[in-house]
Parts: sequence; C-alpha cells; structure tokens
Amino acid sequence: MLKTILYSILLSCFLAACAIRQSSDRIVDTMEVTRLLRTLAADDMAGRASFTPGAERAADFIAGEFKKIGLAPFAEENYRQTFHVTRISPATWEIVFDGAEIPEDHVIISSNSPGINWNTDPGVAVIQIKAGEDFARRFREVAVGGRDAVVVVDTSFATLFKRYKGYLMQGRIMQQNAAPSPSIAYVLADSLPTSFRVSFTNTIEELPLFNVAGMLPGKSKPDEYVIFSAHYDHIGIIEPVGQDSIANGADDDASGVSAVISLARYFKNRNDNERTLLFVAFTAEEIGLVGSKYFSQQLDPDDVIAMINIEMIGKDSRFGPNALYVTGYNQSDLAEIMQANVQGTPFTFHPDPYPTQNLFYRSDNASLAALGVPAHTFSTVQIEKDQYYHTVKDEVETLNVENIVSSIKAIALGTRGIVAGKDTPRRVAKLTP
Repeated sequence: MLKTILYSILLSCFLAACAIRQSSDRIVDTMEVTRLLRTLAADDMAGRASFTPGAERAADFIAGEFKKIGLAPFAEENYRQTFHVTRISPATWEIVFDGAEIPEDHVIISSNSPGINWNTDPGVAVIQIKAGEDFARRFREVAVGGRDAVVVVDTSFATLFKRYKGYLMQGRIMQQNAAPSPSIAYVLADSLPTSFRVSFTNTIEELPLFNVAGMLPGKSKPDEYVIFSAHYDHIGIIEPVGQDSIANGADDDASGVSAVISLARYFKNRNDNERTLLFVAFTAEEIGLVGSKYFSQQLDPDDVIAMINIEMIGKDSRFGPNALYVTGYNQSDLAEIMQANVQGTPFTFHPDPYPTQNLFYRSDNASLAALGVPAHTFSTVQIEKDQYYHTVKDEVETLNVENIVSSIKAIALGTRGIVAGKDTPRRVAKLTP
C-alpha cells in the first residue's frame, strides 16, 4: 500500500511537471521573437532616438502589433499616449578658467535656463570629481545636489566625459511649465580654477512625445491594473565605429519590447485575466524616464497592483540560464510571489547583484515605484561584462534569443497568480516629495 501511495504521489508530481513544461513551451515562439527583434533593431529604425523618424517608425510598428493581437487602446485610438515636453538644448557657450578658454569639447552644460553669465560668482559651487572616484556616482550626486555649480572633472575620466557629453548635449527634456532647476557646467580639467567665467545660451523648443499602450480589460477586477512595460527608444546615431554609426539598441531595449509584445499575445490568447493588463512601450527612457513619468501621472497609482518592467534580457544573467534578477528585490514581495508561481520549473528570480548601481531608480519602474507601486525591473544583463551597452555593437547578432524566450516564459508563469487576481504584492514605500 505504501509503495502504491508513493508511486501515485511521484506520478502526480511528474505529470504536473510535464504539464507546466508543456504549458511554458506554448507561451512564446522563438521565430516570432526574432522577427520582433530584427524589426525593432533594424538599421532603418536609425537607433530609435526620441524625436526622430526612427522612433516614429518603431512606435507605429509596436502599435500595429498591439492591433493585430487585439488589444484595446489605452489612451488614443492609434495606441499612442501623446504629450508635449520642452527640449532645452545648449546653443552657445564659453568657459574661461584663470584667463584661459576651455575647449568646447571639454564642456557639458546642464540647465533649463535660457542663459547664464557667471563671473567667479560666490553663489556658484565649485566641485571636483577627482581621479579614482566613482565617476557615475559622483556625477549623479552633483546632478541632484540642488545648487548652481561648476564641476571640474579630472582628465583621467576623458572617455567617460565624452560619452556623457554625447548624451547630455543633445538636449534636456522638461515637462511643460516645469520649475527652473539649478544650472551645472561640467569642465574637463586638471585642477580647480582660482577664477572663472561661464556664459551660455539655450535653445528652447516645445515638442511631442508618445508612449504606446494597449490593454486587456479584466474580467472580475477591471479597475485593478497589472503593467508589463519596456522602453522603445534608444540613443540613435552616435560617433562611427568603422562604417557603422547606428546604435541599434537590440538588447537595450528591443529585447524588452519584444517580451512585452509576446506577453500581450500570450495573455490575449489565454483570455482569462481577472485584472486589467496594460502593455506599455515607453518613450524617452534614455533621456530621463520621461515617458514613464508622464504615464505615472495619468492614472491612480493605488489602482496599480504590480508593474513588471523588462530591460535588457538578451544574454544570460550572472545566475545562469532561465534566471532573471529583480531590481529593488526587497522593496516588495513581487519577486517572491513570482518565484512561488514558477515552482516546479527551471525558472528563478534573484536579487539585483549590482546594488551600488542603484538600478531600482534608473529604469522606468522608478516612476511608479516612487508612488508606492510594486514596480520592479527584470533584467539579465551582466553589467561588468557587457561591452556593447550604448554602442553600435548592440545588434541582434550579439544576443542569445533563447535567453529572451526563457525570460518571457518565466515572467508569464511568474505573474499567473497576480493576473488571476489571487496574489497581491506588498506596496513599495513612497518617496517623499
């Protein structure tokens, strides 16, 4: 009798595991994911930089996929969520240290003021980023320091300075009628000046941007939202390497957008979501989480049960295949719920292995997490090894498409209880204004 009972238990477990495996095999088609990747990361998208025809083409393609799947538009009939921003771009600048003019390529201007004239102004902080310091961390500290400043960057950071300049001098994006913010002049130089003169002017333009969003209305809990998101913009045309100047952004973040479209198709085919599912491709993540910030202001964050933001899943994570890491893992119990839902599968979710990078507040999940939503980014990128980030080498050929497929399966299965209205993650602590 005991042997019979044990045999029955083992057989039940085996059949359950087979059912899960077969179910996961039907979630997504590898060839379909490859098609989505190749379209979004194609040269004719020109790197999908915000405000460019390439970004328009990408948005139209995503909207077309949402329509084919049968999603309902979330905002406008064409699946866009259009809004306007102010773009402030440096037009002219001159900086003089101790009587010597600084070369233009050694200057970064960050300001939403029409213009500035400083002459060794005591109200302007003079800050130094020294050799050996963590450049990215110090740069962020200065950027949020709340003071007008001249920031002297040691010349040992020349390569990083050049990269930051390429992004920041394209222009600063502000929501319309935003309050003035501090002005910062970053200068690549060997030492602090005893005197300085800083002058610059900005060009100010009002321009449209648009998220792309579709939804599957919930059956019994239509006013409770679960969001699956990724950003469709990238950095566009950059300094050439050989004959190539297009930063295609295959991993960052065509991989995430491909996952969002695939998940939309999967859940539409299932047709059993009790909560309303929103599938969103955000604009302008690369220039300050602009699209997700606007999106977060258009709905009541208390109605959002969870947000699964997907960013760079094109290669195996540090934890091996079938494994994703979750930024802000302990800020809520979303990842723990998802891990419980994939029990009996090879899929696993892990805490972010890069805590010093502050990744929880560096992708689009941050806009809703700040409002208390259990909003996390799911990724596999190995930051310390990735040589293609924001380069012309981030192309489909460098990706492991099977890793994207397995990540989609993990997320689909991991969110089952949340989509079904059975699991509700703990809220994230709101950021104070």
